Amino acid sequence: MPKENPRTRQLALRDRARIIASLIGITAVSWLYLLHPAGKEMGEMPGMASMPDMPDMVAGAVSSMPMAWTPVDFALMLAMWWVMMVGMMLPSAAPMILAFATVNWRKRERGQPFLPTFVFTGGYLLVWGAFSLAATLAQWGLERTALLLPTMKTGSAMLRDLLYVAAGVYQWTPLKRACLANCRSPLDFVINRWHDGWAGALRMGSEHGAYCLGCYAVLMALLFVGGVMNLRWVAAIAALVFVEKLLPGGQWTARASGVLMVAFGGYLLVFA
Repeated sequence: MPKENPRTRQLALRDRARIIASLIGITAVSWLYLLHPAGKEMGEMPGMASMPDMPDMVAGAVSSMPMAWTPVDFALMLAMWWVMMVGMMLPSAAPMILAFATVNWRKRERGQPFLPTFVFTGGYLLVWGAFSLAATLAQWGLERTALLLPTMKTGSAMLRDLLYVAAGVYQWTPLKRACLANCRSPLDFVINRWHDGWAGALRMGSEHGAYCLGCYAVLMALLFVGGVMNLRWVAAIAALVFVEKLLPGGQWTARASGVLMVAFGGYLLVFA
């Protein structure tokens, strides 16, 4: 086995530190934007920017008169969703991004082409950008059918309860289990799915994003239950994602949370 070049190792460690700092910075900026008044205003339903928080009963009356979205409204809502997905999902993608960088540097030591890590990360974020577009369209549809309150959570008890049950059931599906297994094995994923070139790095990032989306697209629908801009609710879902993907026993955490969601949704369906 060839001896590792000390200078190459030093550069690799420096690059790893830069990647970690960048991920922390991007995540922090995303959350700060959501916490900032400008971010909260961007996330409000069109025509509701001047309205303070209101009881659901009043909000329900207001939501029966939905405002038309302009192209600017749609673009701002899409941006809000994408920023929120970056803040929620990028921290849990850090091990995969670092695994890509590690394999990349090893290939560079052997004289193979070096691929910027931001290309891989960009592919991952593009997938969540596509999800953000779908979520924005879903929000528009819910508002048009008066199923979304100005507080940006559903006003339909039936829809709320069914979303809990659906998210809980999905936590037990083979698709969820397979996607989560890939997300929890970063080095295996990078080695077994390596593609050369910038297009290959973009493809790898997109493939990882697709697995991640397969894990959490249904769970993200619960944002319409607790409130899309309810940052405590957003943080709770992000924390569950982090635990499932990165901590020991993530598969069992997913199943246990699924049981709780189904039980809670079923209780609401029967008794509320």
